[in-house]
Amino acid sequence: MLGWALLFLVIAIVAGALGLSGVAGAATQIAWILFVVGLILAVVFFVTGRRPPL
Repeated sequence: MLGWALLFLVIAIVAGALGLSGVAGAATQIAWILFVVGLILAVVFFVTGRRPPL
């Protein structure tokens, strides 16, 4: 999940550098949502003692 967030963050940075503000904004929002969901899942797995599937 965090890997996908990093991918969308890179897409947002590249799109922002190329001047594609709409694509950059959308990719930034997706990256932020995936980052938050990934952090929540990481905390849940840490508290419950479960490991995510590899």
